[in-house]
Amino acid sequence: MEHVDQTIPVDELAAIAVDVAQEAAAHVRRRRPELFGATTPPTADAAPVDSAAVNPVSTKSTETDPVTVADTETERLIRQRLHESRPTDEVLGEEHGGSRAVPSGVRWVVDPIDGTVNFMYGVPAYAVSVAAQVDGRSVAGVVVDVAREVVYGATLGGGAWVADGDGLRVPLRCNPVDCAELALVATGFGYAADRRRAQGRIVADLLPRVRDIRRIGAAALDLCMVASGAVDAHYEHGLSPWDWAAGGLIAAEAGAVVVTPPPDSRADEGHITVAVAPGIADEFLALLDGAGAREPLT
Repeated sequence: MEHVDQTIPVDELAAIAVDVAQEAAAHVRRRRPELFGATTPPTADAAPVDSAAVNPVSTKSTETDPVTVADTETERLIRQRLHESRPTDEVLGEEHGGSRAVPSGVRWVVDPIDGTVNFMYGVPAYAVSVAAQVDGRSVAGVVVDVAREVVYGATLGGGAWVADGDGLRVPLRCNPVDCAELALVATGFGYAADRRRAQGRIVADLLPRVRDIRRIGAAALDLCMVASGAVDAHYEHGLSPWDWAAGGLIAAEAGAVVVTPPPDSRADEGHITVAVAPGIADEFLALLDGAGAREPLT
């Protein structure tokens, strides 16, 4: 078990993360039908459901990389609540940014909606992710599966847990799988065409060597699925800190072997993130090495 500096108020940070993430998730849950209706997949030039609202969708790195009004609203809400509780802490968020340099104190790393494309289309796999880091290392993290109203959490050295609507926390442990050939593996893909081609080649190499591949579309949930045993491994290139800061801690505290990018990295550097059940860790990492997947994909 990890030993945590006793001067770090980990329990306080964890409690704040739970409260803030759940409030943010409630906002996301409420806003989806207001912005997009119940079933219709939106487009960047589609009229919002509320005619008084601004267009709900714009794009970021490519035409397939969307951001919605709910993403930006929710990050503002998270930042406001964190500032009220911890006014001197830094915040790094997907939509409103933050310093690339890793501070010496507490930094909150947040993704207001991980799985924005799923959110837009009504696919029930998107999450709010809130993590507290100290010196670039996650010490508390919470991921809320918004559609299912399930909360995952962990503290460094304190284990990982999951809670549904009744609030009862159940400890998480990875699957006791011991053969990579039987592993269910989650992955994700970038937005740039060249990176997708390279990722497709890796999938083609791995697919005959594992049970099957899943593409959920929300890395934070993929990492929590390793923790809960819903999948046996997850790997993905090009995640930013807000994608893995909470989920990576949750997976590690559930016993997974976890590899994360440097805390000052960003998606364009193409580093790999891996979380894998311990019984197949060496074998699965060797498979990734054999596919050339441990190297960054830029």
